Amino acid sequence: MDSLHVTGIRGYGYTGALPEEQVLGQWFQVDLTFWLDLAPAGISDTLIDTLDYREAIRQVQTLLRTARFTLIERLASEIANHLLQLPQVAQVQVKLTKLTPPIADFSGQVTVDILRPLALD
Repeated sequence: MDSLHVTGIRGYGYTGALPEEQVLGQWFQVDLTFWLDLAPAGISDTLIDTLDYREAIRQVQTLLRTARFTLIERLASEIANHLLQLPQVAQVQVKLTKLTPPIADFSGQVTVDILRPLALD
């Protein structure tokens, strides 16, 4: 299985366990890895045979702006669920980073990393 990476998607959102995170918001970054068969696109050189990552970026940016969850785990799962609806995607990895978490005396970042396969009914 082949993979396609989309990194550095940033958006301002309102997900967080603290009340101020829900009101004031903060910056998030999302990095994605998609697993799909890229052989058809490698032969045809047409967009229809691959993932149109512009749509993936649009969906992530919309969710970052509009979703209001307590946990980043929930936001990452919601992003994955939406992206698994895109054609050709067999599996997706979502790395969601809270760039400036409001934690005293901490200047690092917090990232949740989830891997979700396409559910076969």
